[in-house]
Amino acid sequence: MSRTLAYLADVRKEVAVSRWLAEIDFPAIRALRIEQPCIIADHAVTFWESLTDVEDYGTPADVAELLVKLHELDAPAGALGLKPLDPFSRVERRINSNGWFTPEDDEYLRSRLVKLREAYSGLSFSLSSGVIHGDASVGNVIRDREGHPKLIDLDGVAIGPREWDLVLTALYYERFGWHTREEYEAFAQIYGFDVMAWDGYTVLADIREFLMVTWLSQKAAQDERVAAEVRKRIDDLKSGATGLRNWEPY
Repeated sequence: MSRTLAYLADVRKEVAVSRWLAEIDFPAIRALRIEQPCIIADHAVTFWESLTDVEDYGTPADVAELLVKLHELDAPAGALGLKPLDPFSRVERRINSNGWFTPEDDEYLRSRLVKLREAYSGLSFSLSSGVIHGDASVGNVIRDREGHPKLIDLDGVAIGPREWDLVLTALYYERFGWHTREEYEAFAQIYGFDVMAWDGYTVLADIREFLMVTWLSQKAAQDERVAAEVRKRIDDLKSGATGLRNWEPY
């Protein structure tokens, strides 16, 4: 269910992408074969197949294998209406609508956004552009009841640089320690490209960190534990500190 109808186009795209991937038998979650999304009380509601009875997430190696397959695909011309990736498409709305931020937070986040946009616009990518998932990580790969990894959360599918799909796994290893060196090396070997060795990695990693803060901040006003985590994340960004961050996964 979407938070707001402002994202209705993305919800419709997610269903269309699921239909397309089902047609070509790509290992991804399937939207139920009903007319959807349904509009209920200012929310866009969708219905999906049940993959598993427990939370059984994939490994970095599973993510790499799925990305290799996904990045080989050519989207049907015009059928999905896939747009170019805009990493910042939801950020301003999240900042503008969040009354939890202090004035200092608001000023810092807006200033940081300007700098990150400028840095992103100056990147020169090594890999080709094409179909990307948009939010690829172990959190968006679920093993089904037969143990097969499936890609989920398809609302971010776009046309963009393939490096974007690789950076979260690298970030989880390099800045948070959520993956081991061995897990990351397996990921890079299977995919065939080490995004951390590319000179634009730091910019994408900084953007991803920023998005992790603004995304989680949407829940800060309703949950004290989340609020404490967001405060920690903002303080870390402001400090400019390097090294492993003590961020909790959400």
